[in-house]
Amino acid sequence: MLRVHLPFHLRGLAGVTGEVELDVAEPITQRTLLTALEAKFPQLKGTIREHGTQRRRAFIRFFACQQDVSNEDPDAPLPAAVIAGEEPYMVIGALSGG
Repeated sequence: MLRVHLPFHLRGLAGVTGEVELDVAEPITQRTLLTALEAKFPQLKGTIREHGTQRRRAFIRFFACQQDVSNEDPDAPLPAAVIAGEEPYMVIGALSGG
């Protein structure tokens, strides 16, 4: 069971209070994980990835095992610790401002 940590505003939109647990069919990649997340919570479609291109939205970052994987190939396998549910896959809303 994969664990996904969402930022506060997306947890509210999804109607969850903690981490989300997902069953994801192999191969387990960022793309398949996000597709499973959007299937379980359709209200999140378009909030993490663009509707048409499925590319990561601006100001959203992805972390796995304390590493920024935002610019990794979305079809690359996720780290074994994330797949085993030992570490969460984290969707983080980037901060900006001046």
